[in-house]
Amino acid sequence: MAAVGQLAFDEYGRPFFILRDQDKQKQLTGIDATKSHIMAAKRVAETLKTSLGPKGLDKIMVSPDGDLTITNDGATILKNMDVEHEIAKLMVQLSKSQDDEIGDGTTGVVVLAGALLEQAEILLDKGLHPIRIADGFEMAAQHAAEHLESISDSFPVDATNRESLIRAAKTSLGSKIVSKCLDQFAGIAVDAVMSVADMSRRDVDFELIKIEAKAGGQMEDTMLVKGVIVDKEFSHPQMPKQLNDVKIAILTCPFEPPKPKTKHKLDVGSVEDYRKLRKYEQDKFIEMVEQVQATGATLAICQWGFDDEANHLLLQKKLPAVRWVGGAEIELIAIATGGRIVPRFEELTSDKLGFAGVVREVTYGTTRDRMLIVEGCKNSRAVTIFVRGGNKMVVDEAKRSLNDALCVVRNLVRDNRIVYGGGAAEISCSLAVAKKADQISTLEQYAFRAFADALESIPMALAENSGLAGIETVTQVKAQQVSANNPSLGIDCMGLGENDMKTNNIIETLSSKKQQISLATQLVKMILKIDDVRTTMQLEM
Repeated sequence: MAAVGQLAFDEYGRPFFILRDQDKQKQLTGIDATKSHIMAAKRVAETLKTSLGPKGLDKIMVSPDGDLTITNDGATILKNMDVEHEIAKLMVQLSKSQDDEIGDGTTGVVVLAGALLEQAEILLDKGLHPIRIADGFEMAAQHAAEHLESISDSFPVDATNRESLIRAAKTSLGSKIVSKCLDQFAGIAVDAVMSVADMSRRDVDFELIKIEAKAGGQMEDTMLVKGVIVDKEFSHPQMPKQLNDVKIAILTCPFEPPKPKTKHKLDVGSVEDYRKLRKYEQDKFIEMVEQVQATGATLAICQWGFDDEANHLLLQKKLPAVRWVGGAEIELIAIATGGRIVPRFEELTSDKLGFAGVVREVTYGTTRDRMLIVEGCKNSRAVTIFVRGGNKMVVDEAKRSLNDALCVVRNLVRDNRIVYGGGAAEISCSLAVAKKADQISTLEQYAFRAFADALESIPMALAENSGLAGIETVTQVKAQQVSANNPSLGIDCMGLGENDMKTNNIIETLSSKKQQISLATQLVKMILKIDDVRTTMQLEM
């Protein structure tokens, strides 16, 4: 075994290792370690800062396999970045946490965390202890969250009033690649969420919303299907391409003769034995098909495949079928059609069949790609969004954009309180936290003022990404908020000539904004409490 050190004993007889080349190992402690962490986090935040807002730029990422990803979604950018520094990995996890919990604001939370760490570095240089800074930031975050609730408005969420929800969805789609189809995509997102929403419980089951995509066609061809789209086709090309009033048998058992579960083998020694075996298989196929037809089923959807002989027999018996349908799709079809998933032919009964008004096979483009659309289902709550686009990269980005819009509408159904975007909420919180700092007599007042300055990084980035003078624009809006006592004034990124975000219908959910401040503060507090970094060494004995 390779020894990397020598075992020694202290004066009390306790063993310890004396490591070789200890003087050559990298070791950071104290303020140097903290500043190293801050440097890494700031680099990640600076990378994302230019992607913030409606005029934010996209990033192109190339995987080791040569696959391209073009997006301005913060969570996607960080997920595809190859980061090795431990603190940079924490920033990636921060964005993922925001994406998993809220689904929107993944770029803003990283930019805010980077700004807080930048302000913390200034305070460290002034001699403040990292724990006092972290505690001050936490107190400031609580005050900012309370202020957000005080300036929030109630948003009308009603299944019969789509227009207000569409305006909310447009806010999240404004900076995305789908902005040319803003009204269409916002409408699709709202209709999809309201189709599956349970307004009595104020909840949305995202499992009932499926997003399918096919490259080709125009983005305007994107549509919402009140049912399920399956990326399959009928098993035989001569089967009918459209079925009406369909009773569906959903099977997880294959159309094939049962195999003996023994280790013995079957030897066919003559032509007569082969004919008997073939007849046995045909009889079994016929029995299976007749069992399905006896229940009144007019379509069989099977999780497994079946050979050409079974496929031909299904055509002869006039029982259309679909094979190789995945487990997730099988479950969604069962939910949508009200059917039961059947593992054995003997258990199939008429009450376990699903119902659909129409099952049709559609083709796309000259490549003749085929897909099945199941519509008019018994449970109309299951929906599918079918996304089209010029190429795979456009389609993938459209799917990510739609997911953000779906999350925004979902969050409004859960909690209909909103604040105004364009940096208006951050500027208002910055003013409130700075005012609170004047009432604090302890050292935490420095952390409060630093927190207020960090909050201004969001409107500053929005202004700079829109081609405006950052400091000058933010200063003007701050002065207007104070003089008019109007917390909805923000950065006019789109050049509309009006910086009242309430008038411009630029809104954000209160839950998203509070989550951003909370997560960013928690991460900063964690980083400030780390004061020692040592090279990991493998000890072999």
